Amino acid sequence: MRLHRLDLTAFGPFGGAQSVDFDELSAAGLFLLHGPTGAGKTSVLDAVCYALYGSVPGARQNGQGTNLRSDHAAPGTRTEVTLELTVAGRRLEIARQPPWERPKKRGAGTTVDKAQSLLREYDTATGAWKDLSRSHQEIGEEITQLLGMSREQFCQVVLLPQGDFARFLRADAEARGRLLGRLFDTGRFAEVEKRLAERRRATEARVREGDAALLAEAHRMQQAAGDAMELPELAPGEPGLAGAVLAAAAVARSTARELLTTAHCGRLAAESAQAAAERELADVRERDRLQRRFAEARERAEALRERAGAHREAQTRMERARKAETVAPALDLREAADAEHREAAARAARARARLPEPFADSGAAGLAAAARRAAEELGGLESARRGERRLADLAAERADLDRRERDDEDVLTEAETWLAGWDAVRTDLRARIEHAQEAAARAEQLDGRREPARRRLEAARRRDTLTGDLDAARQAALAARDRTQSAREHWLDVKEQRLRGIAAELAATLADGEPCTVCGATEHPAPARKDAGHVGREAEERALAAYRRAEESQAEEERAHGLLREALAAATAEAGDAPSDRLAAEAQEAEQAYAQARAQASALHPAREELRQAEQEHERRAQAQREAAVRSASRVGHRERMERERLALEEELTRVRGAADSVGARAAELESRAARLTEAAEAARAAEESAERLKAADGRLDEAAFRAGFDTPQAAADALLDATAHRELQRRLDAWQSEEAAVRAALAEPDTVAAAGLPPADLAAAERAAAEAAERLRAAASAQDAAARRCAQLDELSARAQSGVRRLAPLHEEYDRVARLAGLAAGTSADNERKMRLEAYVLAARLEQVAAAATARLQRMSSGRYTLVHSDDRAGRGRSGLGLHVVDAWTGRERDTATLSGGETFFASLALALGLADVVTDEAGGVRLDTLFIDEGFGSLDDQTLDEVLDVLDSLRERDRSVGIVSHVGDLRRRIHAQLEVVKGRSGSTVRLRGYRPSGRRGSGEE
Repeated sequence: MRLHRLDLTAFGPFGGAQSVDFDELSAAGLFLLHGPTGAGKTSVLDAVCYALYGSVPGARQNGQGTNLRSDHAAPGTRTEVTLELTVAGRRLEIARQPPWERPKKRGAGTTVDKAQSLLREYDTATGAWKDLSRSHQEIGEEITQLLGMSREQFCQVVLLPQGDFARFLRADAEARGRLLGRLFDTGRFAEVEKRLAERRRATEARVREGDAALLAEAHRMQQAAGDAMELPELAPGEPGLAGAVLAAAAVARSTARELLTTAHCGRLAAESAQAAAERELADVRERDRLQRRFAEARERAEALRERAGAHREAQTRMERARKAETVAPALDLREAADAEHREAAARAARARARLPEPFADSGAAGLAAAARRAAEELGGLESARRGERRLADLAAERADLDRRERDDEDVLTEAETWLAGWDAVRTDLRARIEHAQEAAARAEQLDGRREPARRRLEAARRRDTLTGDLDAARQAALAARDRTQSAREHWLDVKEQRLRGIAAELAATLADGEPCTVCGATEHPAPARKDAGHVGREAEERALAAYRRAEESQAEEERAHGLLREALAAATAEAGDAPSDRLAAEAQEAEQAYAQARAQASALHPAREELRQAEQEHERRAQAQREAAVRSASRVGHRERMERERLALEEELTRVRGAADSVGARAAELESRAARLTEAAEAARAAEESAERLKAADGRLDEAAFRAGFDTPQAAADALLDATAHRELQRRLDAWQSEEAAVRAALAEPDTVAAAGLPPADLAAAERAAAEAAERLRAAASAQDAAARRCAQLDELSARAQSGVRRLAPLHEEYDRVARLAGLAAGTSADNERKMRLEAYVLAARLEQVAAAATARLQRMSSGRYTLVHSDDRAGRGRSGLGLHVVDAWTGRERDTATLSGGETFFASLALALGLADVVTDEAGGVRLDTLFIDEGFGSLDDQTLDEVLDVLDSLRERDRSVGIVSHVGDLRRRIHAQLEVVKGRSGSTVRLRGYRPSGRRGSGEE
């Protein structure tokens, strides 16, 4: 991993936009990051970590990242960090913006914008950046996968915090274990310990659960057996519990079977006693029923004697009603005759009121004679009425003749007029048909010339369009050719410039004592230096890529030009040299001529149809003319006959009508008179007859009432009963008779009379005795059922207990095996002599690697005096495995790292940090770390030790690695020329790049 550029805006103490060019700093290999306290040196490293992982190290990160914003920033400036780096051969750019509370665009107050992230990758083929993702999670996963490290590992390996490693040297085994566990991701081994412990607890819980279930079965057996079973005094998990439970269950089953036999005998005795009590109860209930039946019959007989008078009155009323029923037909007949007479008299009075005054007092016979006379006179007018109707028919027939004569005259006139112009119409229609036939033939000829003209016009238009496109394509091809030539010349120039400065590139790889790749010399007195205009390999590759892209663009333009030229040749061959306007006019003229001919030809069918219809009309009108002439000739004789008949009828009718307006009026007058006289005669005759029938009905009613024994007809009418009253009275009489018969039958029954002579039955005592016997039987049956259920339950529970014991045997074996493994992994087992946990065992192996890697640098820093070694001895009562000691070569003794002095602790922790970085890098998949940062601690070193430490750090520049030192030490400013200075100010901090330049010059300008 190599850092190239870092851009900060409103981040931490930096109020404005700041930029750090790591490529320029890394050119010297070793650079210094310095500045006053609180200026923001660590914030630069925080920005690198935030760009990569979206958070900063340690406690400086809050939940949302809102504390990353600079207090010096303007309200409208958003916090942003952009980092450009190369990792795993890929050039990436990461831009992150934490949540931002900004002023609202509308109204007062503030609003919070969400955090944003962007990951881009530089595409060398196109020379442009392409977006990869805007998701926080996807970007974090991609960076973690490329680096092979988590944020904690990155902060320990790349941002080497010396204070943390000094504490690591002095820490106990538990603290070292926590740090190493985060760096080497040994959580999987801790997870194995956890899983084993969980499995042990789970297996133990299952064993206890199984024993508890077995003990629960024992409790259920005790509940089922009552006091006949004693439980073993053993807890779940204790040995012998299963055997004790099974033995107690056997005793309980034997006792339960003895109790079941006793209960069965008691039930048989209770059944016999209960049957005897039921028979006694049935006898007592029957005697009680008969005694109550006799008492009820005596009471009912007494009630009948009390109602005897009312019964005799009802019988008398029923007898009179039956006698009155014989008079009822005469009563009905008299009422009908009276109603008929009143209606007939009213009808006769109404009929006489409509007669003339002379007939008002006439009798039925006189009225009938007058009606006959009027009818005879009316019969004499019937022939006159037929003549009057015939006269009206003759008038209608004459009017119809006149109308038909006028219609025939119109038909003759119209036919003569139409037939006079028939020859001219026929000649015109035949001429139109011939003209339409000629137009159809002409349209067929024109249709064959339309399509060629249209194709020539389309080809001419394509020719004109392609001519303009061909000119533009020719110009584009020429321009592409010029661009290709320019790109080729630029590439050759860049290549030549690089060849002139290739010595500087080769000199950059020279190292003292190592042979030159060109001449083989091991001494390099005056290596070439890169000048300001030096051209590198990347510039040459970019120029070559631009030249190749220009060649591809030129080939594409020339291919497009060739295609246009071929298309133009094809269009010209089809259209010829004629202008498009002339071809369009010719095509339009052909279309118009064709349309005109089609329009004329379309009149052929209508003309033929019109000629056919005209010929049919000619035939129809000629036939109508002939028929009209025949009808006119026949009407002359018919008109003369009608006139003679009319004169004769008028003479006869004048004689018959008299003073009336017409024969019909005279006939209507006579008909009305005859009808009124007839109606009055019939009404008078009906009134006389109804009066005679009413008189006869009165005589028959008096005779019927006398024979029935009634003094007057009214008395008979009062004695009659309607249907409802008759049914009710009959029901009462029938109920009396039924009740009397039932009482006599009950008092005559031998069993009832015999039971009445016995003492009263004690039904309550018999029922109590039967209930007590039934209760004793139920208790005996319940006891037997309970004993049977107890035996069944004990058998079932015993079987379940035996099955549970068989199931628990493998579980006990599994628990013993898992508990042994869990204790061994957790360091609590007696087999684990050093009490070392599994994770600590793995970390001890990693710590041995870290100590070996750190010793290689510690010996150089301490002039061969100190060596770091791993110790797996136990510290006090704690566990062993993560001890760290230092071996002093001057004394030959091994002592704890806490005994080192301040300066010795610094370079020992620095060596440990560098060794740890190498081991973690190898553990993470061998990702190359080309940029490292070391934070503070150099002030505790003397000059000689400082030189040795710087030599070790300078050796890290091998293979193009750069190291950044974060320190306040002023002596380092004189020893390290490439410096990034953080300047503190009232408006926020700024960064400056001082000292080393790639050209070899020193500078002090701001970056």
